[in-house]
Amino acid sequence: MRVALHALCGAAGAAWRESFPLRGRDVARWFPGHMAKGLKKMQSSLKLVDCIIEVHDARIPLSGRNPLFQETLGLKPHVLVLNKMDLADLKQQQKIIQHLEGEGLKNVVFTNCVKEENIKQVIPLVRGLVEGSYRYHRGENLEYCAMVIGIPNVGKSSLINALRRQHLGKGKATRVGGEPGITRAVMSRIQVCDRPLMFLLDTPGVLSPRIESVEMGLKLALCGTVLDHLVGEETLADYLLYTLNRHRLFGYVQHYGLDGACDDITSVLKRVAVRLGKTQKVKVFTGTGDVNVIQPNYPAAARDFLRTFRSGLLGPVMLDRDVLQSLPLAAP
Repeated sequence: MRVALHALCGAAGAAWRESFPLRGRDVARWFPGHMAKGLKKMQSSLKLVDCIIEVHDARIPLSGRNPLFQETLGLKPHVLVLNKMDLADLKQQQKIIQHLEGEGLKNVVFTNCVKEENIKQVIPLVRGLVEGSYRYHRGENLEYCAMVIGIPNVGKSSLINALRRQHLGKGKATRVGGEPGITRAVMSRIQVCDRPLMFLLDTPGVLSPRIESVEMGLKLALCGTVLDHLVGEETLADYLLYTLNRHRLFGYVQHYGLDGACDDITSVLKRVAVRLGKTQKVKVFTGTGDVNVIQPNYPAAARDFLRTFRSGLLGPVMLDRDVLQSLPLAAP
C-alpha cells in the first residue's frame, strides 16, 4: 500500500494533543488514594521479601515505569519482566536490553503469560539473585519470597497464576482482568513453587503521580493502564490511528474493510460503526418537518477499535519506537 506518511501524520494527532485531560489537578484521577496507600504498604512489607519482580508492558519497555519503585524499593534484587511480548514488535529487542542494562537493569525477561512463553526463566533467575545477595532480615528463612510490582494492567496477577500452573500445576490464585484496578491491596503470600519453596506477594498497580508528557500518558492509556473514560475513548482512538499510520501499520484498513489508510478519526470511526452495525436512528427537526437520520455510534466504534488493537488483531506494535530511534547506536 503506497501512502504518503507525512500526509497521514501531518494533521492527525492534533485532536488528542488538545483534548488530553492530564492537566494540573486531573493528575489525581491517575493517582488515586489507593495507589498512594498501596505504595506505602509495599514499603512496609519490604522486610518480608528477598527480591522485587517488576512487571511492565513490552509495548512500552522504556516509558511509563514508575520511578518511585526504584526510589523506595531499590535495595532489593530486581527482576524486570516485560510482559505481553506477543503484542509487541520486538525487532529492536537487543537495543531495548542494552538501554535497560545501561540504567542498571541487568535481569530482564520478556514473557507472554497467556501462552506461558519464557515463564520458566523467572524462578531460577529470582533464586540465583537471592542466593547471590544478602537476605536482609531473612537470613535464616528457608523459603524465598518476592514482591510483584508494576503499574496497573500489565499482567502481575497473570504472571503469578502462570508460575503456579508451571511449577505447581494449580489454577488461579489471583483475579485477573482486562482493565486496571483488579488488585486493590497487598495480599497474603501466594505459593508459586515448591522446589525451591517460593512465595510471591501480589500488589496493586501504582502509576507515577507525574506523567512526563502528553504522549507518554497516551501510551500508558493505550496499553490499558487507566480506565479509558478518564482520557476519552475517541481521543484514544485518535491517538491509536495516528500511531498506526506513523508506524505504517495499516492492518486496520483490511480488518475493517476500509478503502485505504486515513488520518481522519471521525471518518474511520464512521466506517467502523457502519460495518459493525453500531448505528441508531435519530430524529432531526427541520423547517419542513421531522427527518430520521442514521447516526453512527462513535463511542462504540472507538471501543471496538481499541479492543481490536489490544487483542493484537491489528498486528504487533512498539509504542516506544520514537524513544528507541532517539537512542545512540550501540558500540560494536
